[in-house]
Amino acid sequence: MNYPQTIYSESTPNPASMKFVSNKLLWNGDPMEFFNPSECTHVPLAKKLFQFPFVKSLFISGNFITVNKSENTEWIEVVNEVRDHIQTYLREGNPIVETNQIPKQPKSVAANPSITAPVNTELEEKIVDALDQYIRPGVESDGGAIQFKSFNKGMVTVTLRGACSGCPSSTITLKAGIESVLTRLIPEVKEVRAEEL
Repeated sequence: MNYPQTIYSESTPNPASMKFVSNKLLWNGDPMEFFNPSECTHVPLAKKLFQFPFVKSLFISGNFITVNKSENTEWIEVVNEVRDHIQTYLREGNPIVETNQIPKQPKSVAANPSITAPVNTELEEKIVDALDQYIRPGVESDGGAIQFKSFNKGMVTVTLRGACSGCPSSTITLKAGIESVLTRLIPEVKEVRAEEL
């Protein structure tokens, strides 16, 4: 039986972000993040969402879309409208992504959405594996994503995206969660810092 596509909203630790989850896969490629309409010419659904004046950025990954709003709008005023808008758009059979329009990424990075730069050493591979296994599921459940950027002299640099970007509690998550897990699993890691995309 083919069930109709449904969307439900889920709050995130970031009060500016709301996660809109689908009962069906939306996008099986690399996560996509957009900060203005001109960046998403190949993603019609994102273009439609940017028509809401309060939308500041969008993050699309797997079966969810994280919407970041401006400060002068409360989610209680707009959450149902956004959810209904997404659901109607999808049920009408409109495309989420025009795949022939997607910009090409460097092969080494495109092969793995967990990284933003090539992984060159066995130690860096261990760090990426640990992020994938222990950190990524929790970050995604909060409407965000984490990517390995670099490792240098004990310092791991990661990129936070989606709801994690600009989240007031991301510093606590970084130190109490991500850093404590990585330093416990990989003794060479002494510290973790985050950069926003």
